Formats: sequence, C-alpha cells, structure tokens
Amino acid sequence: MSDASINASTLREDEAGFGDYFALLKPRVMSLVVFTALVGLLAAPTPVHPMVGFCAILFIAIGGGASGALNMWWDADIDRVMKRTRGRPIPAGKVEAGEAMVLGLALSGFAVIMLALATNILAGAFLAFTIFFYVVIYTMWLKRATPQNIVIGGAAGAFPPVIGWIAATGDMAIEPWLMFALTFMWTPPHFWALALFMRSDYDDAGVPMLTVTHGRPATRTHILVYTALLALLAVGAAFSGLGGPVYLAVALVMNALFLRGAWRISRRDETASEADNFRAERSFFKLSLLYLFLHFGAILAEAVLKPFGLGGW
Repeated sequence: MSDASINASTLREDEAGFGDYFALLKPRVMSLVVFTALVGLLAAPTPVHPMVGFCAILFIAIGGGASGALNMWWDADIDRVMKRTRGRPIPAGKVEAGEAMVLGLALSGFAVIMLALATNILAGAFLAFTIFFYVVIYTMWLKRATPQNIVIGGAAGAFPPVIGWIAATGDMAIEPWLMFALTFMWTPPHFWALALFMRSDYDDAGVPMLTVTHGRPATRTHILVYTALLALLAVGAAFSGLGGPVYLAVALVMNALFLRGAWRISRRDETASEADNFRAERSFFKLSLLYLFLHFGAILAEAVLKPFGLGGW
C-alpha cells in the first residue's frame, strides 16, 4: 500500500460520520424532551390532528437537539477535561467546534420557524426562548458562575411539556406549569446525585457544582430538602386536572422510594460512600430516571383514560 493510500485511509477514519453529528444533538437528552413534550401535547384538552402532533414533536425534538449542539460547541474546553464527556465528537476530534455552532444555529432557526408554522406562533416563541435559556442563560452564564447553575438552569429542561401543551391549545393553563414544576424540582436532586460520584470531573473542569463549592455533605442535605419539596408537589399534582387514581398510586410509591433514597444519601459519610464506590448515590441517580418517566407516564395514562370515563377524578 502506498503512502498516499495510507494517508487517505487515515483521513477517512478521522472524518466525522452521521453518528458523530447525531451525537452532537445529545440523543439521550432529546429522548426526554420528546417524551415530556408528547405528554404535554396529549394531556391537553384540545384534540390534535396526528400529522400536526407528529410535526410538533419532531420540531421540538430538533430544537432540543440544536440546544445540545450549541452546548457542546461552547463547552468543548471543559468537555476535554471531564472523563464523562471527553468522548464527545468535538473533544474526540471528530467534529470541529465551528461546525457544531453552525449546525446548532441552523437547526434552531429551522425548528422554531417550522413549529410556529405547523402549530402556532406562541409555541414557536416558547421553543425559541427555551433554546435561548439553555444556551445563553445556562450554558454560557450560570454553569460556570454559580453553584445554583443546575437549579435555575433546570428550567430549560422543564419547558418541553409546556411547549407541547401550547402547540395543541395555543394558550396557557395551570396543568402544563405543574408539569414544568415537576421537572424543574426533579432536576437538582437528579444532577446532584450524579455530581456526588462524579465530583472529580467538575473539580478538574473548574465547574462550580454544589459538590465543589460547598462539599458533598452540604449537597446531600440539599438533595434531601429538594426531594421532600418535590414529593409534596408531585403528590399534590394528583388532585389537579392532570391527576387521578393511576397518577396518585404512582406518585405515592415513587415518592416514598425517592424520599427513602434521599434520606439514605443524607446519612452517609464519605468513608462509607467511597468504600462501596457510591453505591447508594448511583442507585438514587438511576431511580431518578425512572421517577420522572413513571410520573409523566401516569399523566399520559390519565389523559388516555379520560375519554372512556376512567381517568381523572
């Protein structure tokens, strides 16, 4: 094989493929955006044509992916430092940072305009604000400025069900904001649990997560407090227009488990945590993923059952 063919082969191996560009969109985060937005859309009292609903969820998903690409563009420097993120397309050398920025901006504009055309201007405006909030308010400002980064920045991830509801109805109501509040209050304990066993990453990158600025003991207390407040909100929502017997059953069981997990974490010291490689903290983090999925799944179940006289109170 000639030197030229070897060089060409090497270049081909280093070139970004479709999977690398798709990874820029943070598909796992996008799946959460899609699911909660879909629940918001289907829980709304206004029937939506299937094609309109499909387009709405598609453009919301694209907007969420665009936010992810812009986040990776801005955070490329710290992603190179953190073990959890150094395999992402930009720090891995697969995609240039400028390419991620262009992709994110292009998809943002496309998603906002198409959602407004497919549904209504208010939904498009809320999607635009959500992208702005995640990229500018959270990524560019809060993430590196304050240990409250994930508390305030969590609003960005809480907007999709509101956008889904507005896409269906064209107006506001209390129910989508309850879904917003559920996700908003869930975000801090979810990410702080991750930060407990990934603290070295944030230390190395200089990101002021609560575990870095206040230490793990304070973070454990914060997780317990936020989980208690979340439980009150989640169970209380069962008696709103979103709730019913299915949701109440899920909320009671999951919040009991979540509170137990938060209490266990709050009682642990660093010696015990390091001895078992943060087993309780990792378990709580995994439970947090199931927690949100089951709550929104129960909201969806209540919405599906209502036309048959089985959902709601």
